[in-house]
Amino acid sequence: MSEAIKQADDIIPDPYSLPIDALSVVQARLFQTDSHWAYFERLRKEDPVHLNDDEDWGRHWSITKFNDIMYVDKHHDLFSSEDGITLGLPTSRQHERANFQTSNFIAMDPPKHDVQRATVSPVVQPSNLALMESTIRERVCNILDSLPRDKEFNWVDLVSIELTTQMLATLFDFPFEDRRLLTHWSDIATAGPDSDIDYRVRQQELMKCLEYFTRLWNERVNEPPRTDLISMLAHGENTRDMDPMEYLGNLILLIVGGNDTTRNSLTGGVLALNQNPDQYQKLKENPDLIPKLVPEIIRWQTPLAYMRRTAAQDTELGGKQIKKGDKLLMWYVSGNRDEEVIDNPNDFIIDRANPRHHLSFGFGIHRCMGNRLAEMQIKIAWEEILKRFDKVEVTGEPVRTLSTFVKGYTHLPVRLHEKQ
Repeated sequence: MSEAIKQADDIIPDPYSLPIDALSVVQARLFQTDSHWAYFERLRKEDPVHLNDDEDWGRHWSITKFNDIMYVDKHHDLFSSEDGITLGLPTSRQHERANFQTSNFIAMDPPKHDVQRATVSPVVQPSNLALMESTIRERVCNILDSLPRDKEFNWVDLVSIELTTQMLATLFDFPFEDRRLLTHWSDIATAGPDSDIDYRVRQQELMKCLEYFTRLWNERVNEPPRTDLISMLAHGENTRDMDPMEYLGNLILLIVGGNDTTRNSLTGGVLALNQNPDQYQKLKENPDLIPKLVPEIIRWQTPLAYMRRTAAQDTELGGKQIKKGDKLLMWYVSGNRDEEVIDNPNDFIIDRANPRHHLSFGFGIHRCMGNRLAEMQIKIAWEEILKRFDKVEVTGEPVRTLSTFVKGYTHLPVRLHEKQ
């Protein structure tokens, strides 16, 4: 176990005080306390393809620079997704998942990945996105108009979660009155090994998810095909015969994918603009910058900190010898701050010349399927925010998610200042 992990839970050591070989970024507390930046900075400078081999996580590489990450992401023949896209559980807790194995198309290689992804991707094709725009705007307006005007409230709950949950309910044609179940199941599914959710409770809750969606499947499969995700899966030639646990795995993928990027970017954008008041002023003076603001928020926030791959054969990366079976963590959160690729990467700049040059959606065959939908939701949200409010003021410290995977928030206190 690394020296960093041995430290008391409430102490985050200076990464430069540790031997480079002992440096580990697989620590949820680093992300919850927003202390990970210096760790990644040192790795990018001194050991950008960094090996850890410890009793908790086994042999794994942290890939921290933009171009190395993009190389791994694009070469699915060398770096497989089949064994999972996260580190999962530490060695001592592997028994917790022994009888609860799910699969989904993001954790598959071609050809199965390709045909399953193709089944559901039409839901976010450009023609469908155009049809969704008016619905998204109407819901954004309703949410913003219902917010408290005279007191502090939690932006995460009343705005970020509510908007993304409403959108998910639309994509699944899920009963609107039960839409908060989708957020609940997303949070359960992404809860890391450091969370206080017992694995038996987690499994019970996910089985409730499966039971609910199985009822919806049974309804849709006996109806003519429709354009919602459940109907697409139920009628798709390559998905209609999925076993229950594969169905659950794909549901979790689609729920989490539709939740985390938008939810945490909507919150992260408010925080970033408050931390950079000159950029907030620039935005208010020129709302036409919103199309550039959106990808800068997504880069700045990096809603999913990493994705994992497994070496399919012996290979080399960054001058290091990677062995077949080694786990590789593509730290998007680090690559998005790579000084050699992005100018002034630690600065939040809403008028960058090439703002969509970031890693947050991944590359290659696993590039985020719903990236345009996420961007559209955030764009519409900020268009409507600027129409109504002089400022969304952050009034206290954010509460960040305890996770190395989901880089998000559970609470952001704000107060609205209406336009005069």
